[in-house]
Amino acid sequence: MDTIKIKDKEFSISIPEEKILEHVQRVADEINRDLEGKNPLFLSVLNGSFMFTADLMKRINIPCEISFIKLASYEGMASSGTIKEVIGINEDLAGRTVVIVEDIVDTGFTMERLLEQVGTRNPKEIHIASLLVKPDKLKVNLDIKYVAMSIPNDFIVGYGLDYDGFGRNYKDIYTVVED
Repeated sequence: MDTIKIKDKEFSISIPEEKILEHVQRVADEINRDLEGKNPLFLSVLNGSFMFTADLMKRINIPCEISFIKLASYEGMASSGTIKEVIGINEDLAGRTVVIVEDIVDTGFTMERLLEQVGTRNPKEIHIASLLVKPDKLKVNLDIKYVAMSIPNDFIVGYGLDYDGFGRNYKDIYTVVED
């Protein structure tokens, strides 16, 4: 499908699944190399990162663990400006290597808040792995070590990303078509 309609918006394909998976493999290779022997804990940020996390974890071949946290900061097509923690971190992070797995970093405020929360639990080191980064929209200075792709400041859906809860199920990434 080259175009899809979700609610009142039309979207056109911008990143096909094959391209996404190439970048996921590259990130997995980097993590496998860099974190060998460290038994990292992958902390997947739900809901958006579920597809990225699943595909990434299939390609991680070092001993590791995974857990999930759910944060909300979006309403419709724009950031709400508030971050609500829905499901917290239950693991002991002290002395651990933690990899936060995120679907997209745009302003960086959500990631900054999550880094603060994780940092209070005394991990040895924290890394960020993000499927997508919008460099032109970043408002905070973040060290995102593992970036699958940088994209322009467009609204996108698919591959876990949504528009008001819809569109996460598409295997490709779609960009909104402006009228």
